[in-house]
Amino acid sequence: MPSKQDYHHLENKDYCYKKAPKGHFVVYVGKELKRFVIPISYLKNSKFQLLLENAAEEYGFDNTNGIVLPCDESSFHELINFLAKY
Repeated sequence: MPSKQDYHHLENKDYCYKKAPKGHFVVYVGKELKRFVIPISYLKNSKFQLLLENAAEEYGFDNTNGIVLPCDESSFHELINFLAKY
């Protein structure tokens, strides 16, 4: 299993359809709806909260595809790399 730091970089198909590990949740980002496993601690960050609010406005709460974030992959990588430092 990958280290805690590697969860947001999971691309291994063995992990794609499994539940997120304890203390993490799954989001989908970009046109390709790339799957990311994110630590729950990121929910405390105001920038991440704003991204979730934007997702609720754009997609609503009835989205059956999971949590889809309205941003491109490169912007999301920048955000999670920033959050991983704190």
